[in-house]
Amino acid sequence: MLTKLRRTLISKSWLPDLVLIALAWWAAFWLRFNLRLPAAYIEDAVLTTPIALACMACGLVAMRVPRQSWRYVSLADLRRLAIGVALGALLTTAAVMGLRVTGFPRSVFLISALLSLVFLAGARATWRTLMELTHISTAGAPGAQPLLVVGTLEEADQALRTLKGAAGWQVCGVVSPDAQDAGRTLQGVPVHVGIGQLAEVAQAEKAGTVLLASPPGAELRREVLLRWSGSGLALLTLPSADEWLSPGATALRKVRLEDLLGRAPVQLDTHGLSALLSGQTVMVTGAAGSIGSELCRQVARFGVARLVCVDQSEYAVYRLEQELRRSFPNMQGVYLTASVREPERLLAIAMHFRPVVVLHAAAYKHVPLMEQGNEVEALHTNVLGTLHAARVAAQAGAQRFVLVSTDKAVNPTNVMGASKRLAEQVVQAVAAQFTGTQFVSVRFGNVLGSSGSVVPLFTAQIEQGGPVTVTHPEIVRYFMTIPEAAQLVLQAGLMGRSGQIFVLDMGEAVKIAELARMLIRLSGKSEAQVPIVYTGLRPGEKLYEELLADDETTEPTPHPKLRVAKSGVQGVISLAEIEAGIAGIGVAPQAAEVRKMLSQFVAEYRPGRSDTEVTFPSASEYPPPAPGAKEGCPTPSGVA
Repeated sequence: MLTKLRRTLISKSWLPDLVLIALAWWAAFWLRFNLRLPAAYIEDAVLTTPIALACMACGLVAMRVPRQSWRYVSLADLRRLAIGVALGALLTTAAVMGLRVTGFPRSVFLISALLSLVFLAGARATWRTLMELTHISTAGAPGAQPLLVVGTLEEADQALRTLKGAAGWQVCGVVSPDAQDAGRTLQGVPVHVGIGQLAEVAQAEKAGTVLLASPPGAELRREVLLRWSGSGLALLTLPSADEWLSPGATALRKVRLEDLLGRAPVQLDTHGLSALLSGQTVMVTGAAGSIGSELCRQVARFGVARLVCVDQSEYAVYRLEQELRRSFPNMQGVYLTASVREPERLLAIAMHFRPVVVLHAAAYKHVPLMEQGNEVEALHTNVLGTLHAARVAAQAGAQRFVLVSTDKAVNPTNVMGASKRLAEQVVQAVAAQFTGTQFVSVRFGNVLGSSGSVVPLFTAQIEQGGPVTVTHPEIVRYFMTIPEAAQLVLQAGLMGRSGQIFVLDMGEAVKIAELARMLIRLSGKSEAQVPIVYTGLRPGEKLYEELLADDETTEPTPHPKLRVAKSGVQGVISLAEIEAGIAGIGVAPQAAEVRKMLSQFVAEYRPGRSDTEVTFPSASEYPPPAPGAKEGCPTPSGVA
């Protein structure tokens, strides 16, 4: 305490403060006696000045005023200053009155307090103004780019405060959607009204860049995008809090698709997740995929002692290793190439590292690909792979197992969706056998930017000049960002009870055609330059995705974005029958056999018709090679 007091007393900010307090004390006498100081009261002023300085100093120290930075003083700092001055004035009054100075003018106490507040606050405000003027002159130096800020006055005010620390930008105007703001100024910047005149305002202000200050998902962002397309303006926005923390973060970044679709930030139970994950071993299957890699990043943020990353792609595991070693150098990462279709290998890994939590994200997810010639692969990876991972988690003594599922598992019309629904049932069956581990499934829709999703496809098509191919003008999907999906998977894993299936709040469904239009406009082009072509629904594809089956209802949870799916009465499926059924199909089956088996275990599965179905001959149907001919096999029907 003495060391802190000593540092406070020798702080350079005390010197001007003490001078100003003494000046305020003498000025109070001067004002009290009509701008003159009678000789009879000079002795009183001299006698009480040290008392006033000491008492006012005590009040300011009590409110930590000397610790304030003058350069960045805020309204909150000035409020603390006012309280400190008031406290110091009370102490001064008590001390001087205790001395019983004869004829001491009591109005001096009030006048000196007001003057001290004005002098101290004015000095800080003046210093900050000088510093900001210096920065403004630097920002307005040759080479600084003129910038328009679009948003309400409250949003623009926050953006202007953020831009004070960003060199190279000169804010030349604010464009507000509210007509009542016309003619006003904000922090000295003129306010223009009318999003429709954005291009004209930019031309008048000679600005080539627009900053969207409105929050993600706001309707204003979409309106600006419509007005902006083809105007030649660069469209920027402020980074999110997580992006500020990432290496190489800048003050401004380009607007992305997720900024326009808009998803409110996920509120995580950080205390509960930290208690579950911090200092523990976590295993992620499919760790190098889109969802799996984001799960690894989110888990690493909670301070796990060891992260075991399992994926069958060697190159993808290598890339994940490089990223996580760079971002989390203190975390012990284990990067393994293995397939969930190999139970012995998976068990050996789990028994060696003994994970507390297993996150199962390994899956085949491309609907048309799994519908034509790869049906058995969906069974082996999505169903058997899930069974292997769930059993291994229980045998290794894991506390929790979380399956990443999909909305396509609801009333499935394709093999991929049916296999994921069967995987959910497998997890529930394993949960009934192993009560020591909590098994939950998490169901959500499409993820923006994930491998195989429409966004990378559309982006590549736009870069090539189009056309952008959309299957149907009315097809809609639910979308969420990769970080949001990963965070909600962790949250569901924390709060779920064994056997539960969680449904994520996906917000409003988005038309794929509208998604394509937004991506085209984000590229700075119009639909006339990059046309949209409709190609028709693909095999197994539905116009509308569902998050709940017809016989299901949901129950709320403490988390606003998570609900629990409650299925109708259904017995636990036989895992032995599933394994026997898949083993009996073989590796090169007729597609009808796979669909028949799925229909036996997934009651709500309604197979769609495939016009280009790929079939394979049985092993006995392969003819022996002719003498001297190379070994081969006949071409499957439906394959050119």
